[in-house]
Amino acid sequence: MNIFRLTGDLSHLAAIIILLLKIWKSRSCAGISGKSQILFALVFTTRYLDLLTSFISFYNTCMKMIYIGCAFATVYLIYMKFKATYDGNHDSFRVEFLVVPVGGLAVLINHDFSLLEILWTFSIYLESVAILPQLFMISKTGEAETITTHYLFCLGLYRTLYLFNWIWRFYFEGFFDMIAIVAGVVQTILYCDFFYLYFTKVLKGKKLSLPA
Repeated sequence: MNIFRLTGDLSHLAAIIILLLKIWKSRSCAGISGKSQILFALVFTTRYLDLLTSFISFYNTCMKMIYIGCAFATVYLIYMKFKATYDGNHDSFRVEFLVVPVGGLAVLINHDFSLLEILWTFSIYLESVAILPQLFMISKTGEAETITTHYLFCLGLYRTLYLFNWIWRFYFEGFFDMIAIVAGVVQTILYCDFFYLYFTKVLKGKKLSLPA
């Protein structure tokens, strides 16, 4: 554990809480991509299967359970509780174009050819592109609510902080995980345009929109 890992985890948790509060308080999931949330639920489920086989720490276990629980709670709110407010017409990204190639890549490139390791690798690859349906939806609708942009910013900040975490671990622990680092770099790159628009528009009180 280091300051980058801790603040990254807190940023990730903040993003999840912001999204849940946004949906619950507004009683609406308008502007939220249900497909991205399904992908994140799949990411956490396949990554944290080690909860059934090993114990690392109380903190580690709690965070994993929170991520899984909140992910499925978000999917429930979107597709069940507030289904009438879900904009399925604009949430039209073909997620099979992400899941199938990522699944194949996880089978071909992994640290160990075992079921748990392949599923963990799958989750790492999938997380790097899971936000694409949300960004695609914003591009189609032309803009995003401010609270949604705060959610996306916290997600992007979490991933950026994890890059610094890996740099820290390489220099002070000798730890180096090429799969996680490459996937993290790809995910951070996807947020670059968003970060620019967030700082130049949202923080100045303007609506955020992404180019089509």
